[in-house]
Amino acid sequence: MAKRDVRDVLVGMGITIDEIVSAALELYFPHPGVETREKAEAIFRRELGLALSDPNLALLIYAGVLLENEGRKQNLPNINQSDYDNDLTCLIADEVLGMSVAKYIGGYKGIFDYVRYDKAKPGILGRLGPFMDDVIGGLIGGVSANMYTRAGAGFD
Repeated sequence: MAKRDVRDVLVGMGITIDEIVSAALELYFPHPGVETREKAEAIFRRELGLALSDPNLALLIYAGVLLENEGRKQNLPNINQSDYDNDLTCLIADEVLGMSVAKYIGGYKGIFDYVRYDKAKPGILGRLGPFMDDVIGGLIGGVSANMYTRAGAGFD
């Protein structure tokens, strides 16, 4: 039996790798080792592929998928549907999951970049539900932090 890939799970949620890359590049800024948008895209895609091959990260992402699906079905315990639908500030489990993804991938730099993406909500992040926008924001933040750190250190 073939193992299930988290990329396929994301596509099932309507989230493509190209959309993740596009959202990441909306906040791109030139940096040593990542001087052009084209170079940034190539390095980001490589780092994203490495990250998505990690089974622990795949499970964190999958936790977000499950929570999002249960929220849509109104099955989340102790959460009013309106709180879920409006992503109220009292709902912080989504932020914790996003920060966990970002920190797992990129350490504290990943969390810093996650916050940038969470505030700006570029591209696909603006249309995702309350859990997946933070999970994908954390994924982008962590991968972005690694991209800038490794490229700046000459590991491109």
